[in-house]
Amino acid sequence: MGRTGYVIVGVIAALLAFILLPGWVKLLGFVLLVGVPAVGYMMLDPSQRRRLRGQARKRLG
Repeated sequence: MGRTGYVIVGVIAALLAFILLPGWVKLLGFVLLVGVPAVGYMMLDPSQRRRLRGQARKRLG
């Protein structure tokens, strides 16, 4: 199964979880999904953030 198959399975699993799980579990999942990367980014030094932004620009171009 290629990368596309994993994406499709992930989307289906997320939709099922959204339908079947209670409200507070959905909210907790969303907070973790957004909060963990944000906290990780904020823990970087300014030089590490600059290097990370530079790498992201290289991938886009």
